[in-house]
Amino acid sequence: MNTFKGSKDYVVSDELMHAVNVSIALQKPLLIKGEPGTGKTMLAQSIADALSKKLIVWNIKSTTKAQDGLYLYDTVQRLYDSQFGEGDVSDIGKYIKLGKLGEAFTSEDQVVLLIDEIDKADLEFPNDLLWELDKMEFYVNETKETIKTQKRPIVIITSNAEKELPDAFLRRCIFHYIEFPDAERMKEIIAVHFADIEKNLLAQSMETFYWIRGLKDIQKKPSTSELLDWLQALVFSGIPLAKIKEEIPFVGVLLKKNQDIEAMFEIKEKGFTVKRWI
Repeated sequence: MNTFKGSKDYVVSDELMHAVNVSIALQKPLLIKGEPGTGKTMLAQSIADALSKKLIVWNIKSTTKAQDGLYLYDTVQRLYDSQFGEGDVSDIGKYIKLGKLGEAFTSEDQVVLLIDEIDKADLEFPNDLLWELDKMEFYVNETKETIKTQKRPIVIITSNAEKELPDAFLRRCIFHYIEFPDAERMKEIIAVHFADIEKNLLAQSMETFYWIRGLKDIQKKPSTSELLDWLQALVFSGIPLAKIKEEIPFVGVLLKKNQDIEAMFEIKEKGFTVKRWI
């Protein structure tokens, strides 16, 4: 059995590592929740890299239907070919275009399938996939054939908890919530991306970052990905260390709402001398 132990580009907690491996062993989808920017989407890439498997990504939008992931029947192309093309248009199979789920099911090798941000779709979307994710097969009405998985994919599903998912769907999944990293875990994550970062810059940046996250008036707290972007901006700009805590340069990398920036600049706590950075 394939065992996931993390990858060189992704720091994984013991709890998450065990959740992934239980999901693989039980052949059940792994449903991942957590704050935006905590690495939910990157987990699937990490699993694919660590286990040397292809990654297939199905990005879910508000307009996405379950059928989109299975297959689409290209009636327009068939009509065009019947009028202007050559060849036998009676072969309906060649007008069946597999979706991401269809690709994963028909792959000769086991793949990692990421269903990203499932809660963006309508409430019926997860229920419409119950049979397919449970039995790993679907029926093509136009060709009267059943598509069955050749090698059951490793399925990772992410959610930002924008909507509650149906109980019937949840029962079919292994669930894990990615907690926001504490300071020690965050240092491990940063070390993956910045091997030689200056210690004082890291210390002041981390202190400032967690102070901002701790402000009760902040609606959208900065995430791990935003901290990494902020560190990169600080490194590239060569900002004097003293200005990191005093002025919080490039605050727009961390905070994305005007009211959050305004609230932060009005608060003077923990010795911060806060000025606007222009």
